[in-house]
Amino acid sequence: MQVSIGMVESRSIAKGIEASDAMCKMAGVSLEYARPVSRGKYLVLVSGGLGEVQSSIRAGREVLGDMLEGTFVIPNAHPQVLEALLRKRAVAQLEAVGIVETQSVAAAVLAADAAVKASQVDLMEINQAQGIGGKAYFVLTSEVGAVRTAVSAACEAISALDGVLVSRVVIPQAHSALKKSLC
Repeated sequence: MQVSIGMVESRSIAKGIEASDAMCKMAGVSLEYARPVSRGKYLVLVSGGLGEVQSSIRAGREVLGDMLEGTFVIPNAHPQVLEALLRKRAVAQLEAVGIVETQSVAAAVLAADAAVKASQVDLMEINQAQGIGGKAYFVLTSEVGAVRTAVSAACEAISALDGVLVSRVVIPQAHSALKKSLC
């Protein structure tokens, strides 16, 4: 089954909570999480059928108004994306490592989805701006060519979002000690 995901990122915790309520009331979506992150932002992530997710996101945008920091809907999200948003994904082997860092959670998720759709990589985590000044990033691993392709696709996917890309890194042969901190 194809699952769509959508997120709103609020500049206000109180308005974010109000938006999450409106989003759930508007459509038959699953509330995957609703929680505060650094710098007083609040994230709401929903999943479900495309029409329901779109309706839910519209309701959240309406409630948030000028408190809306960012939003997205991914019609056919790669299964690794939702998994990496909810928890770190363990990998059997750490090969080359790719990291893309962005100014917003929405941009990181859009970029991560493009990365895993472009190349055979394992998406390990999407960090959602917790304790890092509002920035977000994702980490993936595979053979070096696949990682380079994925990182390039991720950056291309968010290139129209002016100033959102902070950094991109490809580590060709990650040291085995790095696995402990990443998994």
